[in-house]
Formats: sequence, C-alpha cells, structure tokens
Amino acid sequence: MKLQVTQENLTKALTTVGRVATSRGTLPVLANVLIKTTDNRLSISATNLDIAITHHIGSKISQEGSVTIPARLTSDFVASLPSGVIDLQLEETKLHITTDKYESTINGTVADDFPVMPKISSGNTWEIASQSLKSALQQVLPAASSDEARPVLTGVYIHTYNQKLYIVATDSYRLAEKEIGSHKGEVDLLIPAASLQELLRLIGDQDATVFVTHDDQQVQFKLTDTELVTRLIDGKYPDYRKLIPKAFNHQATLSRQDFVNITKVSSLFARESAGSVTLQLDKEANEISIRSIASQLGENMAAAEADVTANGSITLNSRYILDALNCIGGKQVIFSFNGKLEPCTVKDPNNKDYLHVIMPLKS
Repeated sequence: MKLQVTQENLTKALTTVGRVATSRGTLPVLANVLIKTTDNRLSISATNLDIAITHHIGSKISQEGSVTIPARLTSDFVASLPSGVIDLQLEETKLHITTDKYESTINGTVADDFPVMPKISSGNTWEIASQSLKSALQQVLPAASSDEARPVLTGVYIHTYNQKLYIVATDSYRLAEKEIGSHKGEVDLLIPAASLQELLRLIGDQDATVFVTHDDQQVQFKLTDTELVTRLIDGKYPDYRKLIPKAFNHQATLSRQDFVNITKVSSLFARESAGSVTLQLDKEANEISIRSIASQLGENMAAAEADVTANGSITLNSRYILDALNCIGGKQVIFSFNGKLEPCTVKDPNNKDYLHVIMPLKS
C-alpha cells in the first residue's frame, strides 16, 4: 500500500472511528483500526463486535493494500502533525508515515485478523433527513435504560404504526415517543441506545440524507462519508401504548421555563429523597406548585402561574421532570395526569409529535 492523504482528512477519519476501538475487549485486534484502500479511496474502520464504523476519505493511491494499526497511537500521532500532505507506505505489516519533517513507523497486523461485520445482503432501505433523525434521537435517548439486566429496555425502538414512523425509548420509569412522519413499508427495529449515541456524534451538524438499511440481525446508517453498522437487540419491545392515558382529569398549561425553574429549585431539597417532589395543581389560584422536603436541611415550595383544569397532586422524580422539559423545545407545556399512581404526560401544545410519560412515585 502506498498513498498520499491530507493530515486534516486523516485526523478526522481516525477521530470519527477511534471511539469504537476498545482495548478492553477479549481480542487485542479490537484496539486497532483497519486501514484499507477501496475504489481509489481510503477507508478506515473500527469495531467492538457490536458496532462498526467506517469513514471514507479521498486520497491519491499509488498501490493498493490494507493493514490494522493501533487506534489511539495512530490518532494521537496524526493529530499532532502539521497540516499538509502525509505519505503512507506499507511494508509487510509496518506502516511508514512521512510528512515534511516527521517520520514514523507503526507496527501493525495483517488485515485478515480484523473482524468484519457481515454485510446486509438482502435488507430493506429507507432514508431520513439527518437533522430530523438527530432531533428525534436527542428527544428520545434520555429515556432509555442503562440496566443490562433488561436488555430490551437498553434499546431504542424504531417502528411503524398506522403508516407513521416512531422512535421510542423507556426505562420503565419514563417513556419518550417521537413521531417522525408518514412512512411506507414496515419497520421494526430494536437498536442499542449506545449505538445511536455514536450515530448522534457522527451526524453532528451535517445536513444530509441518512440511508438506513436493515435485516433481521443488524442495521446500517450511511451518511455522506461514514457508515455505522450495529447489531439489533433480540427481543420483543413492550406494548407501551397501553400505558399512555387517552384522557386526563388534571391538566396544567404553563411556561416551560417557569416549570424548569420551580423544578430545579425544588430538586435541591429532594436529593436525600431520591429526587422525590410533590406537584400540586390549584384551579382557584391558577398555579402549579412543587414541594420538596429534606429532613436534615429543610423544605421548599415553589409555584408558577398555570391554566389549571382541576385540583390534584402527584409525586414524581424531579430529574425525570427536568429531562422531559429539556427535550421539549416550545415555550409552553401541558402537564397532565389522572390519579396519584397513574402515569402523567408532558408535551408541547403546539407540537403534537412528541410525548413524554413519567411514572409517579408512591407518596
């Protein structure tokens, strides 16, 4: 292998894929990146066996070839080089990296040792705007579980329902659902939340089309120069729609920022009670108040003006309230619930495509 590539492009590629490479795996080669020439472009790949990322960059190739080299060393070294053209030349498994006044040799291993995710040969493909997908994931991912004891809940459920595409996550204490829009065909994917966090990072500020291809085992997200492939979680997602109330006895409409402010203040006094705060709706006073008690420190009550339909109270985790409010971009929110032990919802009255459900605490 012999080629020329710019320092900026090579640094970007190594940074893009490098986070997936891991030195904690059972296979030492997983701490490496695969450098390979394909179709007059240089591709750089990394995998941890659950997820694989490949980034393609343009280069001037004189001789084809491939090798795997340590991810962290190579990334740190190339990032430290001055901008300009870098020469890469492979001799057996030694990669020589040369630029104007720098020269280094990195010992690698043969590319055959590098595990490659199977290609999706006969899957379904659809597309979505990158910023729409990014926005949806940012609103849904906070609700995904990190408890490996229930693998299904560590995933994000992307599916179609009544010819519309939805993205959903829940940890059984709260649930976030985002409707993307109309969608032809059937989608039923349970994707690890950790993989979608990586996808978020890859999308960044790119305004492009994401091509999604999937079969029964894995899914691929393809951006302009980058591909992410991840295994799907094996399991059936809970029928979450049964949990969402169709009507509410108690409802308050108020400023989102006011709701954030009173929740933040109350959460300071709720630390020793695992974030437990009690929300009270007062129709006569037209306000919502939040009370929290810390036996050692004191207690707090904060209130905000609200359009209230009926008096009522419910106890919730303050962190879950703040997470929900941070996922809503509008100026107003509707907070709704029925009984003290039934789920409540938080949503934007002017944006019906996002719903956040929070389960109550026993007061």
